[in-house]
Amino acid sequence: MSDAAVSRVLNTLQKDGGLQGKDIATLTNVSKATVHRWITGKAAPQPKNELIISDLNHVVQKLRDYYKPKTIRLCLHSRHPGLGGERAIVLIHQNRTDEVLTIIARLDADAFV
Repeated sequence: MSDAAVSRVLNTLQKDGGLQGKDIATLTNVSKATVHRWITGKAAPQPKNELIISDLNHVVQKLRDYYKPKTIRLCLHSRHPGLGGERAIVLIHQNRTDEVLTIIARLDADAFV
C-alpha cells in the first residue's frame, strides 16, 4: 500500500469503524505516535501491519452494512460466543480474520449472531 492509501484506510477505519488511534496502535503493536505518522503520511507500516490494517478494514466495511461506527468498535472489542468467547480484534491481530468473517457471513444470511 502506498502511504496515501494507508492514510485513507486509517481515516476510513476511524470514520466508519469508530476506531481510535489507540485501537490501531494496540492492534499493530506500535505507539499512537506511529499511527499518527501513518495517517499523516510521514511513515509507512511494516508489511505485517499493512496486512492487519487491510484485514481490519475488510471486516469494518462488512460490519458497516449492519452497524453504526460506535457499535462496530464495541463489536470488535467485545467477546463473542460465536468466536469461542474471543474478541474479533484479537483474532484479526492473530491472522485469524477468516473466523471473524464467518460470523459476519451469518449476518449476511440473516442468521442470529
